[in-house]
Amino acid sequence: MAVRAIRGATQVDADDREQILAGTAELITEVMSRNGLTTDDVISVLFTATPDLAAEFPALAARKLGFHEVPLLCMTEIDVPHALPRVVRLMAHIETDLPRSAMQHVYLHGATALRLDIAQ
Repeated sequence: MAVRAIRGATQVDADDREQILAGTAELITEVMSRNGLTTDDVISVLFTATPDLAAEFPALAARKLGFHEVPLLCMTEIDVPHALPRVVRLMAHIETDLPRSAMQHVYLHGATALRLDIAQ
């Protein structure tokens, strides 16, 4: 088994607890689905949120999806003046037999602008 990292991001409409949780849950679900993962495959997940999102921890959405034994950490993204607002990002570390080139990174909603080269 190799350790791989999967990136993802989504943009929410407002600094609202329910929007942060729903947007993060959608992002996590897409990452897991597109990569054929279960929580047993996940080593850890790092979440960042832009400074304009403070109504809830994105990791709570992962806990609600069953990530009870997975270490999770939330951080604030650096405050770059021209950065896309209201973005939740994640980096999931997983165990897999798949090559790095097979990892499906997921960028949703307005966050597709962050990675036009791989956005779905």
